[in-house]
Amino acid sequence: MTELEALRGLIDRGAVQLGIHIRKMNSPGSPVYRQGENVWPLAGLLAASMLGIWLVHFYVGALILAVGTIFWTMKIQPRVKAGVFERSAALALENEANFDALWAKDVLTLYAKLPDGTERAATRKTDWRSFVRDFPDSGV
Repeated sequence: MTELEALRGLIDRGAVQLGIHIRKMNSPGSPVYRQGENVWPLAGLLAASMLGIWLVHFYVGALILAVGTIFWTMKIQPRVKAGVFERSAALALENEANFDALWAKDVLTLYAKLPDGTERAATRKTDWRSFVRDFPDSGV
């Protein structure tokens, strides 16, 4: 069993949590970035606000912008974050080359709270393979 397979098992059991730097992964140039879920809704909101200002009154445009921003922050942005996390996790856990590349870019972290209460974490400066190998019940 490879370290990545063992890590997948630990994540599936909930023994280890995978952390992903959402801002780095939700940026142009990232393999999981989707312009349609980031740019177009906000551009539509801005256009609707400008149309409200132009067609009715400044206060209507400001109200459209305020309500749209609140709606974006409370409803749409959490879904975007969850989607980026899911796509990033799937990409990272697909194969070791992807995991190593994302690990080197400081996008991934690993965290575990052991049954005895001790906490362990691994970041880019730590070798993720040794984190998995040294983990109790990892199977490696």
